[in-house]
Amino acid sequence: MILAGGAQANPGAPVPDADHELGMYGDPVAAAPYWRQQHGSDCGEMAVADVVGQITGREPTEQQMITLAENTPSAAGHKPIWKLTGTTDIADLPILLWHYWIRSENIQTDTAAIARKLGGNHKVIAIVNAETIWNRPGKRNSANHFVVVTGIDSKAGVVHLNDSGISTGRDEQVPISVFERAWAPNYNSAIVTK
Repeated sequence: MILAGGAQANPGAPVPDADHELGMYGDPVAAAPYWRQQHGSDCGEMAVADVVGQITGREPTEQQMITLAENTPSAAGHKPIWKLTGTTDIADLPILLWHYWIRSENIQTDTAAIARKLGGNHKVIAIVNAETIWNRPGKRNSANHFVVVTGIDSKAGVVHLNDSGISTGRDEQVPISVFERAWAPNYNSAIVTK
């Protein structure tokens, strides 16, 4: 390509997300097909299945995830990661991801850092307060639900989520301020793929 003054454009290294200039980090459209609604208290396992699908193209079913979690020891002791009467600890999600050869880490961070991770093609699972995300009554000071953060549009001020907890959770869009309030109860904890 010839530009004014006779200089040639050098495309350089590919940019992980060409929409950065517009304010979009991540790819909610590409992630949307991997959303599934949960049928039990297994939002963490469903978030892992979503991320596995995004990375490998082969999303495990809800039953496959439950079976794996029921038969895998928790990082928090000698109990399984998941049982019908319990909840999944955020520290166990990297164990489930590693079953699919996906490396990840549990971090405490902020929205800007998550946007950069998404722009670098990393996948992100956040633990949030469901009542805040869904704008429903209830206790809003506890982290009680896992969601996959599929995009952050800084220009529009919106966070895109795959949220297995509601029927409209495929590419659910919430204001950044609402996401940050929902994310705060567990110190902005997230699982980020490496």
